[in-house]
Order: sequence, then structure tokens, then C-alpha cells
Amino acid sequence: MGAGKTCAAMYLSSKYGFQYARYSQVLQEWSSAVAPDRDRLQGLGWNIMAGGLQVELNLRLIAGLDRSRSAAIDGLRHPTDFDSLSSTFGGSFRMVFLEALEEVRFERLRSRFPTRDAFQAAEAQPVEACIDSLEPLGSVTIMNDGSLSSLCQRLDAWLAAEGVRDPK
Repeated sequence: MGAGKTCAAMYLSSKYGFQYARYSQVLQEWSSAVAPDRDRLQGLGWNIMAGGLQVELNLRLIAGLDRSRSAAIDGLRHPTDFDSLSSTFGGSFRMVFLEALEEVRFERLRSRFPTRDAFQAAEAQPVEACIDSLEPLGSVTIMNDGSLSSLCQRLDAWLAAEGVRDPK
């Protein structure tokens, strides 16, 4: 939490025209809740993981994508997410793993978590437990301890190295 997943995905969507998809949107639609809070989404996410429904979650997310366009998908949290996306999209699938120090992430989310204990309690939820196992699967790991513009520059550099041109 607070590593910059949403900012990165929204940047890729706005600058490069990638379609934007978010696991929490799929969870919200699945639960039929109008606007569940983060705690409820984490609980639902854990129930899906623990109930063996992670593949179903991924099928729902993938079904909402236009396969003729690139996509920025926000919120992978489990190796099954990576497996589902990489098996569906093959060699065209790339995952960016964003990393940031805990102090930086806490400061970014201070409006949601007024205390470090509250932040750490949210981060300790079972649904968050597999995130670190995704890092070795990523095409690139980007340290995001700086500004939003710094993150955007790193994403631009990575995309240029991947052969994606700046649309300007």
C-alpha cells in the first residue's frame, strides 16, 4: 500500500492511452456494494483468496479488458494474478513491481491511516501477504521513494527500453 500502483497505472492510462483496470473495482462489482471501504475490500479479497476463487477474480478482470489495447492493471496481490495475466496475454504481458520504504508509504497514506499502527494493521491483513512474492516475477522493479514526476520519468524510461514510444 502506498507504493504508487494507482498513480503509475493512471499515468500510463493518461499519457499512453492504456486502459485502466483495478482489482478493487472488480471486487466492488462482485460484492454489489455501492462503495465498500478498504477494510471490506480487503476482507472480500481474503475470502476470495482463501476460498480458492482467485482464478475467478482474474477471469472477471480479464473479461472486462479490450484485448486489442494495452492495459495498466492496478492491484495485483497474488501469484495467481500474475499467472492468469501472463497465461492470457503471453509475451505481451509485463508487470512493473513498485517498491517504496514503509515510512514513505505511511506518509503517502496518512490521510487514510492517522497512525502508524493503523497503517501496519492494514498492511498485515492476509490479502496483502503475497505481494512480495511477485517481485521476482516482474519485468522491472522501480523504487518509488520520490516524487510523482520521478516515478513518471522511471516509467517513461522503462517503456522506452521496452520499445513503447511516447505518444507526443
